[in-house]
Amino acid sequence: METSLSMENQIVAAIRRIMRAVDLHSRRLAEEHGLTGPQLVTLQAAANLGVSSTGALARAVHLSGPTVTGILDRLAKRGLVDRTRNGQDRRSVTVCLTCDGEDALATAPSLLQDRFRQELTKLEEWEQTAILATLQRIAAMMDAESLDASPLLVPGQLDAATQAAEAVMSPAETAAESADSGAISAKAPTVP
Repeated sequence: METSLSMENQIVAAIRRIMRAVDLHSRRLAEEHGLTGPQLVTLQAAANLGVSSTGALARAVHLSGPTVTGILDRLAKRGLVDRTRNGQDRRSVTVCLTCDGEDALATAPSLLQDRFRQELTKLEEWEQTAILATLQRIAAMMDAESLDASPLLVPGQLDAATQAAEAVMSPAETAAESADSGAISAKAPTVP
């Protein structure tokens, strides 16, 4: 990084690089595996929970119920999950992975945050605390404290090429899914 940049511009550049890394990883995921970050995370949660309710899945991935319902609609259309209504309470729906869902999960790459978490655990507790405090302060400075945020590194609305790769998802669905994931916009500017 150029030291001729002001401290403020160096900070903005670092944030842009983070946004770009998330964007690039998500694009590769969508292009190579046909899954968005929220879809992959939902599949992983469904695998971890076994047969579970939509509400339990929503809590596990830290997304709203309607967002998870939309994600499950798209995964069910592709045959990756099965949803079954409870015979006694028709409002209650259970979700489980199908064999195709297990196969998709087995061949999907790890999420970007997996590597980040591995590296983060190598730091001393005081370093982790300092990073947390700094990031929380950045979120406050960006007036982003009230945004519903998942502890997942996934970008916001994807570009048209990525949307085309996800053929089963309309642009409106992509925007809704990404907006509710509490994610960063994928339209991050290139770092100077």
